[in-house]
Amino acid sequence: MTQQITGELFKVMMINAAAAIENHKQEINELNVFPVPDGDTGTNMSLTMGAAEKALAAMTPGTLGHATEVAAAALLRGARGNSGVILSLLFRGFSRRLKDADAADSITFAYALESGVDSAYKAVMKPAEGTILTVSRLAADAASKTAESEDNVEAILEHALEEGYVALADTINLNPVLKKAGVIDAGGKGYLYILDGMLKALRGEMLTKATSGAVPGAKADFTQFAAEDIKFTYCTEFIAERKFKTDTNRLRDFLDVRGDSVVVVDDEEIIKVHVHTNDPGIIITEALTYGPLLEIKIENMREQHSESLEISDPPNVHEPQMQADSEVSAAPKEPEEMKDFGHVVVCAGPGIEEVFSDLGADRLIVGGQTMNPSTEDILEQINKTPSDVVFVMPNNKNIIMAAEQCVSLTKKRVVVIPTNSVPQGISAMLAADGLTDIEEMSARMTEAARRVRTALITLAARDSVFEDVEIKEGEYLALLDDSLAASGSDFTAVLDAVAAKLCVGSPEFITIFAGEDVSEDDVAYVMGRIYEASPNAETSVIQGGQPVYHYIIAAE
Repeated sequence: MTQQITGELFKVMMINAAAAIENHKQEINELNVFPVPDGDTGTNMSLTMGAAEKALAAMTPGTLGHATEVAAAALLRGARGNSGVILSLLFRGFSRRLKDADAADSITFAYALESGVDSAYKAVMKPAEGTILTVSRLAADAASKTAESEDNVEAILEHALEEGYVALADTINLNPVLKKAGVIDAGGKGYLYILDGMLKALRGEMLTKATSGAVPGAKADFTQFAAEDIKFTYCTEFIAERKFKTDTNRLRDFLDVRGDSVVVVDDEEIIKVHVHTNDPGIIITEALTYGPLLEIKIENMREQHSESLEISDPPNVHEPQMQADSEVSAAPKEPEEMKDFGHVVVCAGPGIEEVFSDLGADRLIVGGQTMNPSTEDILEQINKTPSDVVFVMPNNKNIIMAAEQCVSLTKKRVVVIPTNSVPQGISAMLAADGLTDIEEMSARMTEAARRVRTALITLAARDSVFEDVEIKEGEYLALLDDSLAASGSDFTAVLDAVAAKLCVGSPEFITIFAGEDVSEDDVAYVMGRIYEASPNAETSVIQGGQPVYHYIIAAE
């Protein structure tokens, strides 16, 4: 029976939790329901916990408060993907509750779990049920109830896990996407593996990281909300400097009646807001009453894939090591003198890297599909950029959230342009050429990225059902702006379907990025089919050398 958690014991618990999530990461990845490889929920949660493990292993904790503070800071900087960021928020609140504690008894520990949930929920006014937030909340509730009668931390975690697994099983009924896919929530399951690893440490059951995280489990077969589910058209985000002492609760109420999916992060220096609305102009006007706007992003969601979903890893793809994730390519030599602004770009493929270098990128981070760089990876390159103002192009929707965490972690002004693909990043940088006003650059870059339609052609990594279409492992799979464009065993049929969709709107320019191991003859064939569909467009080919996708095709 464990009645008290010390700093050293917490360190052991976290190291064991990191091993637990690492051993089950592929099982969690399988719950991600889209059949394209990516560093998704299991991978991202494992790498995020790995950052805390590394930081704790390198220190000798004094107080519990000190240990939790080190862990929370490492988790924030190492957060990868949306799931990793949410996990870091759970431990951020946990740490704040224990910041002055030498040690914690069962009731203090339980209350800290609740504080972690509160911290995460404060960022989302109306969180969707059936997620990691739901599971963590009900688990923490059970922990607090148990602590009222039992002075035993092991019992606290046992009851938290019991209630957590009940909540997890119900996520399939609470979340429409999960229900259609026939799976439970991946993030919720990952969180319970973390709690289970902590409990095992209390019992003396130290885990060894397996050589492979592939554990058989349920696989998802569907993802994506239908377009008609979008009630509010514009995804509006902004960061305001906290200059005026206006009550942010008033802002929350204001947003609540004018949209949904409201997220308000109230920090000491900034206020960060996300809201879905039909009138972004009113939202931005209200935002100015809180202070100068540092960053604005407005996107038409009816043209985009739902941001709440994550793409997943194929079972046969080897996970990249953290060193590989943070590898920085040979970017252009940094000038000796400071510049008015700089650019940090995430991309993969020698040809694509060369394009961004030619456009003036200061730092290139090798990443994207299967390699989601962490917040710390991105922050490191921001700090190395010779400018006080740095634009960041994530070029992958699952990296945007990690990039946005850098805003409050550096004295530099960081502007994240929410690019979902490499072509969007290229278009954004071209749009900024010749401009000097930061606000104008941000607006032009965001608008330019939004105009680009991106098609991706690859092989399906697993059997799946998407948009009521059965997709078999090994078949060709084509996406257009994250929606299914075509699939099947006939490459020409899939390519022609993509070409037909791209020609809608009569694009002026079409660019084909050829992936690694694609022959010149194959590229010529693809270019010919694209040209037949859009003869009036200026069509070009770039030997991108990118992994995962055989072809990335951009139209604008």
